[in-house]
Amino acid sequence: MFPVLNKRLCAGLIAAILIFPAGGLAPLAAQEIPNDFTAIVREKIPAVVAITTKQIIQDQATLDDFFSPFGRPGLGPAQPQVREALGSGFVISPDGYIVTNNHVVADASEIHVVFSDKQTLPARLVGRDPATDIAVLKIDPRPNMTTTAWGDSDAVQPGAWTIAIGSPFGLGGTVTVGVLSARSRDINAGPYDDFLQTDASINRGNSGGPLFNARGEVIGVNTAIVSPTGGSIGIGFAVPSRTARNIVDQLIRTGRIERGFIGVRLQEITPSIAEALGIAGSKGALVASVEPGSPAEQAGIQAGDVITRFNGKDIQNVHDLTLAVASRKPGTKTTLTRNRGGSQQEIALTVGQRDDEEEQTGAVPGPEAPDQRLGLSLSPIPDEARQQLGLQPGTAGLFVQEVAPNSLADQNGLRAGDVIVSANNRDVTQPSDIQEEWTKSRQQNKPILFRINRQGQSLFVAVAMAKS
Repeated sequence: MFPVLNKRLCAGLIAAILIFPAGGLAPLAAQEIPNDFTAIVREKIPAVVAITTKQIIQDQATLDDFFSPFGRPGLGPAQPQVREALGSGFVISPDGYIVTNNHVVADASEIHVVFSDKQTLPARLVGRDPATDIAVLKIDPRPNMTTTAWGDSDAVQPGAWTIAIGSPFGLGGTVTVGVLSARSRDINAGPYDDFLQTDASINRGNSGGPLFNARGEVIGVNTAIVSPTGGSIGIGFAVPSRTARNIVDQLIRTGRIERGFIGVRLQEITPSIAEALGIAGSKGALVASVEPGSPAEQAGIQAGDVITRFNGKDIQNVHDLTLAVASRKPGTKTTLTRNRGGSQQEIALTVGQRDDEEEQTGAVPGPEAPDQRLGLSLSPIPDEARQQLGLQPGTAGLFVQEVAPNSLADQNGLRAGDVIVSANNRDVTQPSDIQEEWTKSRQQNKPILFRINRQGQSLFVAVAMAKS
């Protein structure tokens, strides 16, 4: 495990590369080592920007606020505070579109970008995707604005040169160089982890900046570091351009993300589970449950099936299948191979659309359009988790997998791990039940009332719409 994962930071310098031939220690041929990267840096640094944000923070209520009808005598109402943050980004088109990290701009009330010539411009949030930590901004284009070009992250291999440019600690235009350390890293930051790892020095403020290859193409968006101290120790992570470019294109085109969905809850295969299922090895993803009415159910997938291939690619584990399904466009037809009782079978299915994607991604409304996201990711109650959740036998409802940060559900106290038993006094068994009651509540302009089970305790939670 990593000692500390500083997600909200963003990865030392390579002095020389040596090889060890049979004849002894010798330096790599001089002609294979670039003299420097000045030409690339000179060309690309005008396209890299610092990003500054402001967020209005309301003071938390004190005990006096709760127990005294007159508030805080002599002090007046609590004053909001302004929190400032700093990150990096890069221009991708002459129209003024800029890529950065979601965590750099999430919940910001003001966003500005600062160019290398010190010109500062206001920016508008086009859209964001918390699941991959990618966001897109828009500024009024400058004359002859320098832009970056996407590179092929799948083509870069460990050992290749990497160049990071950003604003660590507010020091704009900082250049660091290293190599690609590894590919396809899963750092448990989210369900779609597939990071490039680099030892190019990345620190606080580099978040959202570009990771270039030796041709000056963007192969990644710097996102996170591992560090016990908060500073660079040479382990940094970038969202690969393959992922970032797809997300950026969707956000610019529609303001929202479409991800494939087949409607299964998965778990890893342990050796003991493999033995019990009568299968060899532990490769594949075990289906723990199937959502009613989902593409998987319609295709005949059942709990206990092991999915070993999807869309022509081998599935080694749950993470592989999650990425493979998410990468498929909703509505497309594909095939998967399942192992049931030791017998392999290839079946066809049509990939669906995640119902919660539109609520959890897309452009953040401005003051004139308050945030109305319910922000729940729901699934059937996992059978293996019922005892841990403190549920009585036969308890029906929906399991809260995730609560989107700053959504209405989050603001009103719903938590991941809760079990929603009813909505507006209606028993719920599938996510569409929640959606129907939420729509009714919005039409009637009243809160939706949930009865939930939290660790064996029953309680009610009312979720009200944001006020204009």
